[in-house]
Amino acid sequence: MKQTRIVITGVGLTAPNGNSLSEFRQNLLEGISGIERKEIRYMGEQLAGVCHYDPLKYQKKKEVRVGTRAGSISIYCAREALADSGADFEAMPKDRVGIYIGCTEHGNVETENEIHAISKFNYDVKYWSHYHNPRTVANNPAGEASLNLGVTGPAYTIGAACAAGNMGLIHSAQMLRLGEVDFAIGGGISESIHTFGIFAGFKSQNALATHEDPHKASRPFDTARNGIVISEGGALYTLERLDDALARGAKIYGEIGGYHVNSDASDYVLPNPTRQAECIRKALANAGLTPADIHIVNTHATATPLGDPRRVRQGVSRYVDQQHEELHRALHGRGRGT
Repeated sequence: MKQTRIVITGVGLTAPNGNSLSEFRQNLLEGISGIERKEIRYMGEQLAGVCHYDPLKYQKKKEVRVGTRAGSISIYCAREALADSGADFEAMPKDRVGIYIGCTEHGNVETENEIHAISKFNYDVKYWSHYHNPRTVANNPAGEASLNLGVTGPAYTIGAACAAGNMGLIHSAQMLRLGEVDFAIGGGISESIHTFGIFAGFKSQNALATHEDPHKASRPFDTARNGIVISEGGALYTLERLDDALARGAKIYGEIGGYHVNSDASDYVLPNPTRQAECIRKALANAGLTPADIHIVNTHATATPLGDPRRVRQGVSRYVDQQHEELHRALHGRGRGT
């Protein structure tokens, strides 16, 4: 069955090494990671990827104070993507716009902060913020973005662990194909560095990276790799049907050629190479491509001794390398979060 073609027409992002696509790309090419030392509650200085975007570019001070970091990142990235797309957003029917934001985890930051705050008052809950519930609902990131943009179409946050950002794109494409929306904003965000729990959790697993030089702390696929660096950030995209994008003369970054979603169902954290190979195989089939057509493999590389080999030698290699030795791969890691 012939599917409606879906394209990406705008990109908005914030990362430890850039607050726009051009800045991010240039810093990647120059090997600038943006990793720095950050004071973490109960743990002292830890290595982290901290974003330095201006939240007041698209929000008022009260909105930043009342909202969440995840919501603020979502708003910044969505607004940047819209500006980059060149679309006449003000003229769009807002009930025909959809927002689909993937987020690995949400709510820990706000709950930890409230508990810390009332600990100064002998844990008297009358000091607990009445903003806590709207801050911690799972849909908060997409909800804050919809409020800021005035979008009245579907807006929801997707939980899919570390694949949440991919799911934001997939849902965007699916909803455009279904005719539920005419314009979509999708991708992933993370506020992970603001919860000490995630740092403590990875430390208890001996998976938290350490290094005298922060820029060398996390090196996926390197023999000297020693763990994960927690990062915050986000990347959201505007997506449209190809015909609509061409009709308005939009620039097109790329097309969602194909995808597939499955589950390992085998372990809480360790990847299952068989399921990974299956997912790759079905995604290629969905796109009508072969492994020889692929030039870049963007992996979920954690820079841990167990994670990286499973991702590459057992997962990707199991399907791709053994069949097509001529495939040239560029392997990329990721900050833990988005």
